[in-house]
Amino acid sequence: MRIDKYLWCIRYYKTRGLAAEAIKKGHVSVNNVKAKASRDVYPLDKITLRRDQINYIVKVLDIPPNRVAAKLVDLYRKDETPAESFEHLEMIKLSKEHYRAKGEGRPTKKDRRDISDYTENDIDDEIE
Repeated sequence: MRIDKYLWCIRYYKTRGLAAEAIKKGHVSVNNVKAKASRDVYPLDKITLRRDQINYIVKVLDIPPNRVAAKLVDLYRKDETPAESFEHLEMIKLSKEHYRAKGEGRPTKKDRRDISDYTENDIDDEIE
């Protein structure tokens, strides 16, 4: 089975096109060799893919006949991704919550209060 189809079948990508695009960008390797979308995968191959800032390591156990239900995915692959990768992702998510990107629309009520507190403190500093 082609690697793009395999990654789609075991639900790492929502569409086969997204899987092929990730492979084209070089985010996927099989047995430590960069893969092409047409490369076949076989049982006991080790696939490394980078998605959402995590390097997943997947061992192919069997080839599915077609896209499988989420509950059946573990019959066809073994996830060998280290737990530290997921902890790193949680830290990234927590750090992003604090900042607000420019151009996200109107400030929230809390943002307006923070802005007014900031500007009031600047005015008070200039008067003294």
